[in-house]
Amino acid sequence: MTGKPFQIAAFLAVAGLLALVPLLGSEYWLGVAFIVAMWIALIQSWSLLSATTGYISLGHAVFYGIGAYVLVVSLDWMPVPYALALSGAAAGLLALVVGLPVLRVKGPYFVILTFGFAELVKNLVMLLETRLGQFSRMIFDAPSLEALYYAMLALAVIATALAAWTAQSRFGRGLAAIRENEVAAEAIGVPVTRLKLFAFVASAIIPGIVGGLLVLRTSYFAADQAFDPVVSFTIVTTAIVGGLGRVSGPLLGTLFLVILSELLWARFPQAYMMILGALLIVFILFVPQGLAGLVSKGLKR
Repeated sequence: MTGKPFQIAAFLAVAGLLALVPLLGSEYWLGVAFIVAMWIALIQSWSLLSATTGYISLGHAVFYGIGAYVLVVSLDWMPVPYALALSGAAAGLLALVVGLPVLRVKGPYFVILTFGFAELVKNLVMLLETRLGQFSRMIFDAPSLEALYYAMLALAVIATALAAWTAQSRFGRGLAAIRENEVAAEAIGVPVTRLKLFAFVASAIIPGIVGGLLVLRTSYFAADQAFDPVVSFTIVTTAIVGGLGRVSGPLLGTLFLVILSELLWARFPQAYMMILGALLIVFILFVPQGLAGLVSKGLKR
């Protein structure tokens, strides 16, 4: 069995295995699985815009951070499910508001602009928190880790299904046309502005909810951590290592880097980011198709 049926079977098998993790009775492995599901959701959502259109964003952490902030602020006056929904809505609204001006630029200018925008929002939130006398916030009576894990796993499944649908849909073909030649795509009638804005908003909603779930997991919010640019760099690195433009790429890249981080973080915490950078260089130069491409070639052989 090869091709699309094999991919569907593989995704279902992985989702089934991840759903059984709580049955192990180990909080450590449940925490690791939570992180795996988190990165899959983040990278699949990032791929909706960046991998399909070529608009590489280094500001994905801004939606993640806004979701975390909205959740921690809104928990005082609404239940957790509604607060999570509001987190995703706030991230989507932010993307809608800034999407039109941000998406007017492309190439390296778009990369720099998204990174700068994320840093701007981070510093605005930090300034607001300072004015309010809130340097950090604690969350009490958060849901259990198992409940949060299943919510995160559901987000990962939804993000993967959305990425798979996009790859096969007319919407996805329009985004691919933008990546190949935006001017030519617009000339033949592709609604370039509308497609880019829709993809930008769709790619922001899931990170907003992910940020809210992670804050519930840690029971602690600090703006400098929630808007950490390392989140954006890790998303891009994992996507490239896994394989850009392939639905299986985020899954393979996440499993590879989470296992790597578990092996290296405790022993070489200072060298971890350098190792990530070296991996990124190696994959860009020698394995541009990523792990998903290597697996695909192996299956064909």
